[in-house]
Amino acid sequence: MRIILMTGKGGVGKTSVAAATGLRCAELGYRTLVLSTDPAHSLADSFDLELSHEPKKVRDNLWGAELDALVELADNWSAVQRYITQVLQARGLDGVQAEELAILPGMDEIFGLVRMKRHYDEGDYDVLIIDSAPTGTALRLLSLPEVGGWYMRRFYKPLQGLSVALRPLVEPLFKPVAGFSLPDKEVMDAPYEFYEQIEALEKVLTDNTQTTVRLVTNPERMVIKESLRAHAYLSLYNVATDMVVANRIIPESVTDPFFQRWKENQQQYKQEIHDNFSPLPVKEVPLYSEEMCGLEALERLKETLYGDEDPSQVYYKENTIRVVQEEGFYSLQLYLPGVPKSDIQLSKTGDELNVRIGNHRRNLVLPQALAALQPAGAAMEDDYLKIKFAEVARV
Repeated sequence: MRIILMTGKGGVGKTSVAAATGLRCAELGYRTLVLSTDPAHSLADSFDLELSHEPKKVRDNLWGAELDALVELADNWSAVQRYITQVLQARGLDGVQAEELAILPGMDEIFGLVRMKRHYDEGDYDVLIIDSAPTGTALRLLSLPEVGGWYMRRFYKPLQGLSVALRPLVEPLFKPVAGFSLPDKEVMDAPYEFYEQIEALEKVLTDNTQTTVRLVTNPERMVIKESLRAHAYLSLYNVATDMVVANRIIPESVTDPFFQRWKENQQQYKQEIHDNFSPLPVKEVPLYSEEMCGLEALERLKETLYGDEDPSQVYYKENTIRVVQEEGFYSLQLYLPGVPKSDIQLSKTGDELNVRIGNHRRNLVLPQALAALQPAGAAMEDDYLKIKFAEVARV
């Protein structure tokens, strides 16, 4: 299955691009599902059709769906939902409030990953296009396999065994005081089962022959900066970006003096997009005179974006992590385009290298050849952070 994730800053037009990409894939005969995982769904508005949690046929070979976290919670994590509701009701919330608050922060991202994994396992579609949340939320989604695995291995798994062993002893004392029971084995097992599914999906997300991200941006300063940060963070999580879509460019045919300054600024920013994302291909989409709602409007966008091309192709391949053996040392190379070395913090704990850029962190489990070595310097060269590893000098 080919997986394409569309993301970008909120309001840049990623839903329209995702829908138009789905139209072209379906036109070529691929069984295509466009799935919205953005809590603020707009895919139904883009297709101008009613959509629900389950895939609904839009036209031949094309289906659309909007993730409903409540349905996913009931279908896949009902034991946990019941327990969280029980805890909240014991703290004084009524039934409706408790059920609503049972969807904890971050669950939308988790369910989005689980839904992707389910479609991947079932194999009912040739192409899965994810209309994801704006970049910040999407990056949390993509980092869940990495970050979740770290917590699950070190904290949750030991706690799970301890909880099951102590529950019969502590429960008689705990429930009368707290007003609710300790979590049973079914409740404790559910998060780890989710983690195992997400961990399996990580191999799919990081396979750049199968899964790529397409960044949708606008020729505006803040939007471009957000897109550049997203590109760097995607590389940090070893998820490949294969295209940038520069959307809403004012056409040359617009000659009204009111737009002249705007057009001049866009020319500058458009060039920045090409320069800063090079060598990624950049597709330019004009600002249309009408909303991109309905199949007729999306057909025009589809033609502008792809023409006779196959959108399911991988437009650009880049190895985001490389290990190179050089004379006397190893070099771990991370593809981090546009990130100055001063913004990067590195530390090593055991066999893990911790890389932090801003408030994003990744724990890289080092290959055996590097685990026994220590970082011995780093430099940015050609958008790669090259970290040297060498043996620790013995006194």
